[in-house]
Amino acid sequence: MIAFARRYLAAALAVLIVVTLYLLSLEPTATASVRESLAKRFHFVSSVLPEATATVIHDARAVAPSLRQIQGWISTVGAGVALSDIDGDGLPNDACYVDTVANRVLVAPVPGSGQRYEAFTLDFSGFRFDGTMAPMGCLPGDFQESGHTDLVVYFWGRTPVAFLHKDGPAAQPLSAASFVPRELLPGNERWFTNAATSADLDGDGHVDLVFGNYFEDNARILDPNTEAGQNMQHSMSAALNGAGVKLLLWSGAFQGADPQVSFRDVSDAVPVGARGGWTLAVGAADLTGNQLPELYLANDFGPDRLLLNESAPGAARFALVIGKRRFTTPKSKTLGRDSYKGMGVDFGDLSRHGMFDIVVSNITEPYALEESNFAFRNTGHAQDFAQGYAPFTDESEALGLSRAGWGWDVKFGDFDNSGALSIVEATGFLRGTVNRWPELQELAMANDQLLHIPSAWPRFRAGDDLSGHDQDAFFVLSDSGRYVNIGQEVGIAAANAVNPSRGIAVADCFGDGRLDLAIANQWGRTLFFRNLSPTRNRFLGLHLRIPLTPLPGSKIFDGHPNAAPPSRPAIGATALLEFPDGSRRIAQVDGGNGHAGRRSPDIHFGLGAIPDSTELSVLIRWRDAAGRPHEHALTLSPGWHTVLLGTQG
Repeated sequence: MIAFARRYLAAALAVLIVVTLYLLSLEPTATASVRESLAKRFHFVSSVLPEATATVIHDARAVAPSLRQIQGWISTVGAGVALSDIDGDGLPNDACYVDTVANRVLVAPVPGSGQRYEAFTLDFSGFRFDGTMAPMGCLPGDFQESGHTDLVVYFWGRTPVAFLHKDGPAAQPLSAASFVPRELLPGNERWFTNAATSADLDGDGHVDLVFGNYFEDNARILDPNTEAGQNMQHSMSAALNGAGVKLLLWSGAFQGADPQVSFRDVSDAVPVGARGGWTLAVGAADLTGNQLPELYLANDFGPDRLLLNESAPGAARFALVIGKRRFTTPKSKTLGRDSYKGMGVDFGDLSRHGMFDIVVSNITEPYALEESNFAFRNTGHAQDFAQGYAPFTDESEALGLSRAGWGWDVKFGDFDNSGALSIVEATGFLRGTVNRWPELQELAMANDQLLHIPSAWPRFRAGDDLSGHDQDAFFVLSDSGRYVNIGQEVGIAAANAVNPSRGIAVADCFGDGRLDLAIANQWGRTLFFRNLSPTRNRFLGLHLRIPLTPLPGSKIFDGHPNAAPPSRPAIGATALLEFPDGSRRIAQVDGGNGHAGRRSPDIHFGLGAIPDSTELSVLIRWRDAAGRPHEHALTLSPGWHTVLLGTQG
């Protein structure tokens, strides 16, 4: 008996350990009653944005011959959407979005906002655009500093193009003729850009551009007639043969009927150790308090990168910082050391501690590439930056945010004004009927030396499926302190019922204090979700603006920007709000962070159930038009306010 026990004791102990670890790995699930209770706080009504008129209907990309067996894989990106005030009516109720079926970019008023102009397609005839190119996204911003919203469109197959808003009669409806296309860079380089954001990188008071790129420059990925072989990534976990991030510093603009804007390429400001990534998302936020934005690069097939900003006006410079790995921290849960597939990124104050946290989406499929989303909590140890460390620890599992499927864009927002941020995540990859996960799993386990050769890949073409039926996620904080995905209960999951989602845009399109959503789907229609949630909670909304004419002091106007003198969004400005209970929340004027979705350049705080008469302390920090840093403490009541930020705090 003793011999028998000894013989099987080790095996029994091993089985017990495996079972225990499996049970510990199971994600706690909320009860139906908890989910129902959370869902009652929200109500969204969905509608469809107009489609482009197309002479050719696309449902896949034409690709180089060497890529034909993975045509489905190559054809899985391009749908993007932004919400902004493009027509100048004072509300961010205009959508700029990519219609992948028509391979064009549209501008349209969101449903329910009035027929202020007819939806139109941006005119590509004024620059080089052919069948080897495809638009990937739209980045709104006032790049000529005229008080109008311009649009930067970025592509696979060429460099980005700025559509500059022309001056014209105020009564003239918005149309394609309202914009003049201008090349951002000389020459005929071929970029493969997946994401873009804007920020004042060097602190000179002007908004610069950041582009996240994928395939190596000058590849011919979408050229069906090329004889050249095309390269894929050289690793599933440490690929550095991509094009990485490009930085363009603003260097001048001319306004009028023939507007111009110029930028210069300063991509060499990116440290060598952060170059060459397969970048799917980019984000910018001031994490150190010096009013210069740090950059987060969400990279596919390898480690994400956080870049510390050490720039001066006219001279961009960044340094690589990484997280501290502790005994209990897996390597891939350490910021900058992961081997995951970074897909989307956003900044928000998860902890209500007055500091920016970071959420990053990854591939999180069960029984497949079992990776994890990140919820990087800011530890508040700002001195770590000086030592090359990023003061962030991942708490995604504890918060219930670690898993959602094959993730893409991810966005924070307080959609019921409760005072706690919710999180929306786009999901899904390739929709079909034949499950190709076994082949992809084999590919992920294969020798990295073969990965860059497309012929070594399994087939991923039309009809094949890779997480094609994932549902978009809507995470809401529960009383337990964990987030619960109630996307199905509130109807957000239905956004990708027909096609996988890519981009998410967030804005208060109607000025009612409730954040609305737009979700762009690959090879499908772009949907708009109007927020009609039955909340009685209050909110504080801020339009932080830089006046076009220098202003000696800041001025506050109730309502929206069209009630104030001409101005432009103060991209990168931050607001630190102190709640009546002493907790704090920080937010910024976002210049376009994420994968393929852009929120409006406005700040929105949910306040919970406080009286309308409550006076709120807000500390505003910004750089003026000359790049001088300022801060100003304000006392504001709930509601929307436009604040013109002058040259003195």
